[in-house]
Amino acid sequence: QVQLVESGGGLVQAGGSLRLSCTFSGSFFSHYAMGWYRQAPGKQRELVATFTNGGSTNYADSVKGRFTISRDNAKNTVYLQMNSLRPEDTAVYYCKATHYSARSYWGQGTQVTVSS
Repeated sequence: QVQLVESGGGLVQAGGSLRLSCTFSGSFFSHYAMGWYRQAPGKQRELVATFTNGGSTNYADSVKGRFTISRDNAKNTVYLQMNSLRPEDTAVYYCKATHYSARSYWGQGTQVTVSS
């Protein structure tokens, strides 16, 4: 059974930075593609960034150049470094793990609030 626990959210002023962490509990972390998604109030959940088990990354256009996803397979952890934060980045951020077989798991989410 896979469990994902996000941490690192909080309140930050516009222009500031936060680093989110997602710790994976279970087997074969390296077999999973990892991703960060976010959901703002009244909006659909959207992709922020992904890091495949093959090592490639993908970003939403709205965060390119500001956010960086990384993973540490030795620590079973994926990170999202968020710089130059904007009020529109305010959302609950979720971690997702997707196995080769396409089975996926979600974390509980961590709130990020950016004040103007």
